[in-house]
Amino acid sequence: MSSAAVSDNVAGALAYFLFPAIIFLLIDPYRNNRFVRFHCFQSIAFAIVSMIPRLALYLPVAGLFLWPMLELALFIVWLVLLVKAFQGEKFKLPLVGEWAEDQAVKAA
Repeated sequence: MSSAAVSDNVAGALAYFLFPAIIFLLIDPYRNNRFVRFHCFQSIAFAIVSMIPRLALYLPVAGLFLWPMLELALFIVWLVLLVKAFQGEKFKLPLVGEWAEDQAVKAA
């Protein structure tokens, strides 16, 4: 096993930028690291799940008023996830966090 270029907490935080999450799941030593895998899968799931309310707000009138609040709320959640990962913590989102944990354990 080769040494990691960045520490686990930095890799976990970078995973919330989505593209690194996909890369970390493919390369050693990150793809075998449960902490990094958890944050990669949670990042991917959060990105997918956050698209649901965004698509729902394409309604002409409701979307104009609710869109900025939704984006602010999603940004705050994303920022909390990023900071928690950087601090070396596993902060699980409801439902998505459990799935991410299961995925992290499966192949590790």
